Amino acid sequence: MTNYCAFSKDHKCIKWMDYELTRHELEEADELCHGNWIEIQHLRDYINQLQALLTEYGIEIPPED
Repeated sequence: MTNYCAFSKDHKCIKWMDYELTRHELEEADELCHGNWIEIQHLRDYINQLQALLTEYGIEIPPED
């Protein structure tokens, strides 16, 4: 997409700003999702380590809700 419109008096696309804002928001959302996924993976590893320790010491793991 470009910021050019042959049908506009000043040749500027009226949808250009919407396009730019949406593209920026999608990039930001992608970065946040990636960071969240990394955090989720670390937390799952931590949970697995804790569950292994509980099992090792014979402590029952409560069921997940």
